[in-house]
Amino acid sequence: MSLTSINPKLTKAWPKLQAHFNELKRNHFYDYFKKDNGRADKFSISWGKFYLDFSKNKIKEETISLFEELLSEINFKSSVEKYFAGEKINTTESRSVLHTALRADKDEKIFIDDCNIFSKISEAKNKIRFFTESILSGSHKGFNGDNIDTVVNIGIGGSDLGPSMVIESLRHYKNHINTHFISNIDGDHVSGILEKINPETTLFIIVSKTFTTIETLTNANTVRDWFLKNANQEDIPKHFVAVSSNIEKAVDFGIKPENTFPMWDWVGGRFSLWSTVGLSISLSLGYDNFSKLLEGAGKMDSHFRNSKFSQNIPVILACLSVWYNNFFNYSTHAVIPYCEDLKSFSKYLQQSSMESNGKQTDRSGNFVDYQTGQVIWGQTGTNAQHSFFQLLHQGTKIIPSDFIGFRKPQKGNDLHHDILMANFFAQTKALMEGTVAEPQNDNHKEFLGNRPTNTLLIDSLSPESLGSLIAMYEHKIFTLGVIWNILSYDQAGVELGKKLASNILNDLKSGDFSNHDSSTHSLLKEFKPTD
Repeated sequence: MSLTSINPKLTKAWPKLQAHFNELKRNHFYDYFKKDNGRADKFSISWGKFYLDFSKNKIKEETISLFEELLSEINFKSSVEKYFAGEKINTTESRSVLHTALRADKDEKIFIDDCNIFSKISEAKNKIRFFTESILSGSHKGFNGDNIDTVVNIGIGGSDLGPSMVIESLRHYKNHINTHFISNIDGDHVSGILEKINPETTLFIIVSKTFTTIETLTNANTVRDWFLKNANQEDIPKHFVAVSSNIEKAVDFGIKPENTFPMWDWVGGRFSLWSTVGLSISLSLGYDNFSKLLEGAGKMDSHFRNSKFSQNIPVILACLSVWYNNFFNYSTHAVIPYCEDLKSFSKYLQQSSMESNGKQTDRSGNFVDYQTGQVIWGQTGTNAQHSFFQLLHQGTKIIPSDFIGFRKPQKGNDLHHDILMANFFAQTKALMEGTVAEPQNDNHKEFLGNRPTNTLLIDSLSPESLGSLIAMYEHKIFTLGVIWNILSYDQAGVELGKKLASNILNDLKSGDFSNHDSSTHSLLKEFKPTD
């Protein structure tokens, strides 16, 4: 059963929100603080070790009430249950969207085609655990009898961004395994990794659902050719494993069936780190930490599924994004973690958010006449303060931002952490308040303030809290898709480029560029002259 298709602009709540926007759009929300000492309490949510302060936004209590009306009118609660129950809400591909099942309670039951998928999930987790233990204990040896000390993940998109971000973010939890990622088809990128590793002690994980993705398979074949310069064909099973649904092609590559980890079509690539795609996470951090990552996400799943709208962190964040994207016409959104370990987090969110909600048609197949996906970007603080914060404070574009900080540092350096967090709190205060120029009438020194931010304070960066944080944004993405009445879980826009690239590759081989437009024809001739 698909999600109900309701144009948000045709609801009764939408014009109320528009009228409400017209009433307060010129207000400076710092004035709200001057009039109400309890504002921060009204616009904050405490959940577990998370504390969200969303009081520094251009909203009143009526704003939240009107969004609650909108959510009720579009049957949002029903959509959430369809999402978790495994209904085929990805209707263009006739698929369920069940990355949430990967971190759900083992006693739950979800059936797809009359099969309880939890038995499959349990089998896959056990396979990850046993394989991880065999590598870390040294019982799995390389072709010369050496222990494996390096893992190279070969994938692209969600098969790369999720695991690499998690391992980088949780570097304080890493074990002795050195981890590398090969994603880009750029041959220099591949060569740079191969120069760093020893074939006798390296395990390669090829991650491709179909085992046909051109970037991944080209890189995998290049790596295999390099490996065979130092080893024999029969050594491949000791050093190559696959995460794929195409066992036959993995076997053709030289990988044993028992070293192929399953993938399912009800887990989208950009949400797949929770699945066997997370094998590199388990190997790098240990299975227990991988399990804690899943547990943290599962707790956020429960919060999202069961909390009322006004106390639901992903829902509130999504409504605020609709508020700015569709009423204020603020089209971008910055994510700024004050933690250098999260330096790839905004890049990860770019894919999960923009690939999901960058859609121009509604669930009925009609072109929409309103804005959908936001442009997501960011960098870590305090680096960002010396980069793009000038634009945040004094630019002509208003950019709503999420500030993510932690109460405790990883290594206990309180002096550094206090300086870091002093900047964290100061920036959201400055973006809200602004300042009057000194001396008077010097517009170059004027800060107008009135720049909205959300402040998320988390106890510490751990496998569990990172799992909750990632899941929080996943559910925000889902909520946005439901409100915008779009299909968040297909990716036709990605496929078009792949098809054209394949055609152009054939033309580069043949040297015949005649079937292209004049611009592409000229560019191809400049790249590879045929004369």
